[in-house]
Amino acid sequence: MTYAEPPLREPDLPRTAKVRPTALRTGWTTGACATAAAKAAVATLVSGVPQREVEIGLPAGRRVSFPVARCELTAGPPARVEAVVVKDAGDDPDVTHGAELTATVDWQSEPGLRLAGGAGVGVVTKPGLGLPVGGPAINDTPRRMITAAVGEVVDLTTVGVRVVISVPRGEIMARKTTNRRLGILGGISILGTTGIVRPFSTASWRASVVQAVHVMAAQGERTVVLCTGGRTERAARTLLPDLPEVCFVEVGDFTGAAVTAAVADGLTRVVFVGMAGKLAKLAAGVLMTHYTRSKVDLSLLGAVTAEAGGTPDLVAAVTEANTGRHAYELWEAAGLLRPAGDLLCHRVRQVLRRFAGDAVDVDVAMVDFAGSALVASSGRWDT
Repeated sequence: MTYAEPPLREPDLPRTAKVRPTALRTGWTTGACATAAAKAAVATLVSGVPQREVEIGLPAGRRVSFPVARCELTAGPPARVEAVVVKDAGDDPDVTHGAELTATVDWQSEPGLRLAGGAGVGVVTKPGLGLPVGGPAINDTPRRMITAAVGEVVDLTTVGVRVVISVPRGEIMARKTTNRRLGILGGISILGTTGIVRPFSTASWRASVVQAVHVMAAQGERTVVLCTGGRTERAARTLLPDLPEVCFVEVGDFTGAAVTAAVADGLTRVVFVGMAGKLAKLAAGVLMTHYTRSKVDLSLLGAVTAEAGGTPDLVAAVTEANTGRHAYELWEAAGLLRPAGDLLCHRVRQVLRRFAGDAVDVDVAMVDFAGSALVASSGRWDT
C-alpha cells in the first residue's frame, strides 16, 4: 500500500475561544468535585454533622478546599447522606460548569468502597475507553481520588461504604459533548487526570504555549519537547532526563503553534510525546487538534494496521474502532502494538518535518495511557 502524504491543516480556534482579553481562571474537574462531595458525605455519615467545607488531595499532592452546597443526613435506618459540590470550571468553555456533583453514601456490610454511577452519569456501552462496558463513566483517576478521600475519613479495610455519584441534568449536559458518539449514554463522564481544569482550548492557552517556547529559546536551549498533557510530560521527562524543565512544553491542542514558534526561534530539535488519539490526528496532517475541529481518522489507523502486517479482520476492526484508544487496545491484543505504533510515529514525524521544514530535526514517541511506558517511537528510542 502506497502512503500518500496528507494535506497539512491547522484549523481555526472555536469561536468561543477567540477573544479573551484577560488571564484565564483555572477550575475544577468533575472528578475533583465528585471526590469532594463523596468525602463530605462520608464525613457527615460518620460524625452526624453536615459538612459545609471539605478538603481533598489532588493527584500531584496539592490540598484544596471546596464549599459544600448542600449536605443532608437521613437518620434511617439505614442512615444515608447526600452531599453536593457545584463545579466551577474557571474560564474554560465547559458544558459542565455549574453542574451539581452529588454523592449519596451509606454503610455496607463488606469492607471497602463500592462506587456506582447514578442519574446523570453516563454508562459505558462501547470498548476503547479504558473502562468496563456496562459500568459508569467514572475514569480511573477520579476513582482513585474518591477512594483516597473516603479513606481519609474511614478505614476501608474494616469499614464498608457505598458511594453513588449522580449529576442532576447530566443527561442534558451530555447532549453537548461527544459522549454519545463514544458510546457513553445517559449522562456526562466523571473526568480529570489532575483535578484541575486548565483552559487548554482558548486563544490564551495558545499564546501561553508560544510564550513557553520563546522562554526556553531565550535561555539558549535548542530542543523543545512537546507534550499533550501532564501524563505525557512525566513520560517525556523519563525519556529525556538530561533536559532542563524549561524544555518541556504542554501544548494541549496547539502543536502547530508550538512548532511554528520553535522554527521562528531557531530551535534545532522538536520532540513530540503523545498518546494514540493525538498522534492519529497529527498523522492525518491536523496541527490544531481541538475536538470540535478534528476527529481521529480511523481509516488512517486501518491503513497503518495493514502496513504493519495486520490481518484483514484486524484492519476492519481498527477501521471501525470506537476511539484511538480502542484501536491501540486492538493492536495490543493482536501483538501488533510495537510495529503499528512505530509506523504511526513515523507518519507523525513526516507531518511535523513537512510543517517545520528541514532545519528542524523531529522525533516522535508514543506512550501508554498511564504515561508510564514508552510503547513506540520514530526510531530514537528502543521500546
